[in-house]
This record gives sequence, structure tokens and C-alpha cells, in this order.
Amino acid sequence: MSSCSSRALTILSTVFGACGLLLVGVAVSTDYWLIMVEGIILQQNQSMEVKMALHSGLWRVCFVAGAENGRCVASEYFTEPDIEITTENTANILKMVRTATPFPMVSLLFVFTAFVISNIGHIRPQRTILAFVSGIFFILSGLSLVVGLVLYISSINDEVMNRPREPEQFFNYYYGWSFAFAASSFLLKEGAGVLSVYLFMKRYAEEEMYRPHPALYHPRLSDSSDYSGQFLHPESSWPPPKRGRSTSEASSDISIQLNQAPPALPMPPSHVPPPHYHAHMQMSASPC
Repeated sequence: MSSCSSRALTILSTVFGACGLLLVGVAVSTDYWLIMVEGIILQQNQSMEVKMALHSGLWRVCFVAGAENGRCVASEYFTEPDIEITTENTANILKMVRTATPFPMVSLLFVFTAFVISNIGHIRPQRTILAFVSGIFFILSGLSLVVGLVLYISSINDEVMNRPREPEQFFNYYYGWSFAFAASSFLLKEGAGVLSVYLFMKRYAEEEMYRPHPALYHPRLSDSSDYSGQFLHPESSWPPPKRGRSTSEASSDISIQLNQAPPALPMPPSHVPPPHYHAHMQMSASPC
């Protein structure tokens, strides 16, 4: 069951990471983050005449209506762009959104690094630390991207709020599909980061479960048996060498021998007097 859950976490983290990398890459390279339309309202028939329409990204601005129709210019970060824009507020919006550009780029770098480390960790699952490192990079990538998105939205809202309200002019803006890709990428990268960290925790727990206790690696200090370290040191020779008799063992043997009683010796046969000795004794005992 644990192997199935680990395999599912591996697949999900890989899919989420790949989708997050793909979406943020498409978002950074395309120019449909913001779409703006400006024009005037005709009082005669209450119709709207579009004076300028554009869509912009992190690197260039493309005009789809007005005097610059069909022209795409690169966003210049140190010099004023040589384009004709109807109002100053629109130009300020295009300038302010540039402050958010570095964060999506850093996010793209982090998610690419996390994706590479994550795949290496899946190929070599015994290195559990790689899953943790990839999860941290996924989370950092998502945080960097969300900081860029917040700065992007706040800079546009500030300029729109400072825009003068005139009844004969209209101004509309909305976020394009590139912005939606970036927001979706944030969710996928955070999900991949959480899954990678959880996968690291499961792999680490499994390693601790099947890892032998450290006490099994220490040989016994007692010398009572010649075979105490036999299985801990397989490279040693078999059978083990015989030990010499120590001084304590020799002295104990001697003391045992001294304490034992000596064996009983056979008794010599008793002295039996000859027969003439008994006859002589009888004669001496008779009266005269």
C-alpha cells in the first residue's frame, strides 16, 4: 500500500511540475498579459469609436487598432518607446508593469531547477533529500510568481484609479490568457512542492522503518565466546583461531587438582605368624 501511494505521489508531483513549468514558460514568452481599449463616445448616436487597442506582455506591446494598428514594439526598460499613445495614463501603465517582470523570470528559473532535481530524485529514489530540495524549489518558484502577479495587478490598479473621469472617453482593460496561464502555473507549482515534500517524508519514514537498530552493528565486549563477532565480521576466517590458555584458567585448574582427595592406596596384607609359633606358645602355657 505504501509503495502504491509513493508511486502515486511521484506521478502527481511530476505531472504538476511539468504542467507548471510549461504554463509559466508560455506565459513569460507570450504578450497577452494585459489588453487595453481606449476610445471616445459619440454623443449623436451614443456609439463608441475605438482610438487605440493593444495587448501587452512582459517583453513587447502589440497594437490592434488606432494609428499604430498592426505594429508590435519591444518594451524598452531604460528609454522611452517610440510609439504614439493616446493618453498619458496608458503609457504610465505600460511603464509600471515592467517592475513585475523580474519575478516571473526568477520563478521560471526556480521551477526549471526544481523539475530537473525532481526527475533525478525519481530516477534515484534512495536519495530522499532530492525530493525535499525539489519541493522547496517548487514552493519558492510559486512564491516568486505570486509576488510578480501582485505587483502587476497593483501597478495597473493604481494607474486606473488615478485616471481622470471624462464622460466623452472610455477606457477598458482586462487580463489575457497569458496572465491566466501564470496564475494557473502558481497553483500547479505549489501543489508539486507540497507533494514532493510529502513524498520525501514517506520515503524517509520507510527508510527508518527498515533500517536495522544501530546496536546490531556493535560487537559484544565479552570474550566468553569465540563466535560473538562471527556474523558481524564476515571477512574474518572460519573457523576462528583457538585461544591460548590464560593464566587465570591455568591457576583454576591447579586449585581444582589440589582440592581433590588423593586416591586410596591398596592396604598391604596383614602379617600371619607361622604355625610353629602357635605350638611353642601352647607348650609354654602348659604346666610342668
